[in-house]
Amino acid sequence: MSNDLKLYNSLSREKEVFTPITPGHVGLYVCGPTVYSDVHLGNVRTFTSFDIIYRYLLHKGYQVRYVRNITDVGHLRDNGEDRMGKQARLEKLEPMEVAQKYTVGFHEMMRLFNNHPPSIEPRASGHIIEQITMVEEILKNGYAYESNGSVYFDVEAFNAKNDGLYGKLSGRKIDELLAESRDLNAQADKKNPTDFAIWMKATDDHILRWPSPWGEGFPGWHLECSAMSTKYLGEEFDIHGGGNDLKFPHHENEIAQNAGSCSDGCQNAGAHYWLHTNMLLMNGRKMSKSDGNTITPQQLFTGDSAHVTDSYGPMMLRFFMLQTHYRSPMDLTDDALQAAKKGYARLMEAWANLQNLEGEGGAQNGTVGKELTAGLVAAYAEMDDDFNTPKALAKVFELVSRINALKGGQLSLQEVSKVALEDFRSGLATLLFDVFGLQDGGPDLIGMGAGDEALSKVMDLVLDLRDQARTDKNWGMSDKLRDGLKEAGVVVKDGKDGTEWSMG
Repeated sequence: MSNDLKLYNSLSREKEVFTPITPGHVGLYVCGPTVYSDVHLGNVRTFTSFDIIYRYLLHKGYQVRYVRNITDVGHLRDNGEDRMGKQARLEKLEPMEVAQKYTVGFHEMMRLFNNHPPSIEPRASGHIIEQITMVEEILKNGYAYESNGSVYFDVEAFNAKNDGLYGKLSGRKIDELLAESRDLNAQADKKNPTDFAIWMKATDDHILRWPSPWGEGFPGWHLECSAMSTKYLGEEFDIHGGGNDLKFPHHENEIAQNAGSCSDGCQNAGAHYWLHTNMLLMNGRKMSKSDGNTITPQQLFTGDSAHVTDSYGPMMLRFFMLQTHYRSPMDLTDDALQAAKKGYARLMEAWANLQNLEGEGGAQNGTVGKELTAGLVAAYAEMDDDFNTPKALAKVFELVSRINALKGGQLSLQEVSKVALEDFRSGLATLLFDVFGLQDGGPDLIGMGAGDEALSKVMDLVLDLRDQARTDKNWGMSDKLRDGLKEAGVVVKDGKDGTEWSMG
């Protein structure tokens, strides 16, 4: 196993050569969605980034255990009300119905973007025992205290015995946190404002609640990831990932909990490498529903938004995301999407051209053949440098120019051996489809000769969106999709056995 893969570790703030705890194996934990609403584009960007990281680790030959949780325990507060409970009240559903509904929607969105499912996808509600056990261990180690039925992590006590570990990830200092802390959840029960809840007493109106040694309550938000990462990856594991917005307090508190609950002799508790994706902007600003600067994945698929002039399919959007490094902010604009759409079409056209080329250089690989080989090696080298997809993609587009020149006769196939061309074709396919996760002949290629299979995939997507709109009683969206299909000459028939379509 080569050790030339470098990762930017948020904990050390440096690029480090990746060395797994167990050679040949990687434990990867990524914070998953809180399932009380539809997945948004920021989520899609984060999970697609980690899908590419997962894919590349597999490509490198590692056996990867990828754990991504589902948060279905209602502990996030919205103006004092639990968000899961609030959504259940608004939709007149049980909380677990809400969780299931939006988990199904999340999985469907991941499928559309061709994201691999994780190895394990644990639910917080299914690991209450493990979370209670972790609270007990933290209490036993002297890093927490019980107060009026809740249990709080004692940050100052922890830092005094752990060389100031709390704050290392985010760069925050205890004195600064004390000055700025404003906690709305039972601050009077705490010793210090910086302390955070690892088990919370349930109020009378809190729907999701479980018995515990401290009374009925529910786990703190940060606790679930510590408990589940430990259960499935061990007290020490390789990589923990998530959005940059989770760095503080969520990930900072996870580090404290993992170290605070660790058994005797455990060194470097929790993850050795921390990876964080950056935020998604739109038109240079943070997305915000309040000022209308927002767009959903479905609106991008259909083009039904004032922010875009066209529709953009999942694979084109995945290609668009590849153009920005996962640690950099990504700015979603219609001009950038239009440019990406053209770039994606050019890439797939070059791939199609490559399938019709045959090397003519026999055993002799000339200058052009060597350039193709070297360019592909350079693209993979960029992926070894902290998964640098935009630079890898730039190398690929240098190769696109050569492929098209070979197709057009500007470069001679006599300069490429048959073996070298076949190896190049195989290596490029691995990069585009196995690592980048693009799809050959996918739904975004309609109108470019992709054929009936691609049309069928597009129709499956459109009908899924139509069914979801009808389920949600979004009649405006349902009618728009129906009318648009009719204008395109597609006849849709709803029957007892499902929905059928045909070209009129």
